[in-house]
Amino acid sequence: MGKGGDASAPKVAKLQLLVTERSEKQSLSPNFYWDHSEEPHVKRRADIVKAHPEIKKLMGYDPATKYKVAVSVAIQIMALHLLQGASWYTWVFFCYTLSGSINHMMTLAMHEISHNLGAKKVFYNRILAIFANLPMGVPAAASFKRYHMEHHKFQGEEIVDVDIPTSFEGWFFDSKLKKTLWCLLQPAFYSLRPMFVNPKEPSKWEFINIACTIVFDAVIVKYFGVEGLLYLFIGTLFGMGLHPVAGHFIAEHYVMHEGQETYSYYGPLNWLTFNVGYHNEHHDFPFIPGKHLPTVRKIAAEFYDTIPHYHSWSKVIYDYIVDADIDPFARTKRVRMTNEEIEDLRARGGLVK
Repeated sequence: MGKGGDASAPKVAKLQLLVTERSEKQSLSPNFYWDHSEEPHVKRRADIVKAHPEIKKLMGYDPATKYKVAVSVAIQIMALHLLQGASWYTWVFFCYTLSGSINHMMTLAMHEISHNLGAKKVFYNRILAIFANLPMGVPAAASFKRYHMEHHKFQGEEIVDVDIPTSFEGWFFDSKLKKTLWCLLQPAFYSLRPMFVNPKEPSKWEFINIACTIVFDAVIVKYFGVEGLLYLFIGTLFGMGLHPVAGHFIAEHYVMHEGQETYSYYGPLNWLTFNVGYHNEHHDFPFIPGKHLPTVRKIAAEFYDTIPHYHSWSKVIYDYIVDADIDPFARTKRVRMTNEEIEDLRARGGLVK
């Protein structure tokens, strides 16, 4: 056998194994959309860079991010002071509108920073992410970064991409009432799903994240009581649940038009969310900060303007709940890694520790 045959044999064996494993996995979750081609952003990124090489000049961090985070955290602490002694209905109102909005904004600051777009050095991005995480009341920044990097590199990959709901979610949350409940429980699914689908050994940064959160929460309880901590924590639950900003959870990748798995939102809530609504642009260029994503769309308009997109996250939530054809199964899965490769990735602690 020649050198060409020897070199190709492992590739052939892998392809044969993938065919078998794809069939097995697809048979276990037949109600999802399945597409085993490469995720769509790799090719579009190459096509855009070829057509508009100047777009690479937009890459780099945004120095303003740290100031936005600092002001947001300060507003939350000021609100704790101003709401002392407030009536319960005033407290609930501001918990949903102010705390919910700001804490969701901080989850998207963590998202921005997870791509090292908040500071020049990786270490400073780690610290900034943990600081942005503080008013949420629960540690999340370090774990989010680990899973989110895999969501980008392995979009839709069975087991690896934990952004995709489980088969149980698709089976159980199948009616308007249940889908409404699913939206309310989104914080629980978003935080607990990775532990069941693709668990990882905690890293040192996760322990640092936990320690910082405990200290911050203790200080809040000391000066503002348990009610103060509840304002932050329940605000996180409100903001990530049935809340206009939380519409991005559904809008980003739930299949509303068959054949398309990522969607952008071009509306005013981008002002509060680091332009995360420009989600096709973000996945195409994850190292361009949110402030430049509208420029990406403007430069490469011929690539984006013809793609279905949204102008209202609230409308997305409404459509998701009332449309019988859309449920947690409305996600695209793919199998391009063998089980052995997945286990090897897991043994290494993932792409990022």
